[in-house]
Amino acid sequence: MTESTKPYLIRAIYEWCVDQGFTPYVAAAVDERTRVPPGYARDGQIVLNVSADATNGLQLGNDLVTFQARFAGKVQSISIPVENVLAIYARENGHGMAFEVEAPGHDHALDAETEAPVSGEPPAPETDPDPDPDPPPAGGKGGHLRIVK
Repeated sequence: MTESTKPYLIRAIYEWCVDQGFTPYVAAAVDERTRVPPGYARDGQIVLNVSADATNGLQLGNDLVTFQARFAGKVQSISIPVENVLAIYARENGHGMAFEVEAPGHDHALDAETEAPVSGEPPAPETDPDPDPDPPPAGGKGGHLRIVK
């Protein structure tokens, strides 16, 4: 089984934020495997400040992101499966990386079968089931984050 690059990318963006003097934030999907204080998640997601000033014992592991933080003055233990991390970014400018949420037990070896071939030929174009996509919102430009598998 091929290991996911996601935990390595999370650690890299975290270190980049710290090196630049930015505040790293993590957005995560909340489910039964995610341990966060009740009442802080909205629409099944939570955004957390993971800077050294806001956390204690931060571990950006290959399987879990764990740390302690204060919520309403009370220390809480936080545990987020890496599969549930939606994005890591700098609060100050929004630069970072967004991810797709993976299903538990996702086999990354199967991803290799769906990637573009290494031959000199480009992959066949995918057909778009929705020929009339929604236009981008007026008055603004798109976000800085992109989805990475």
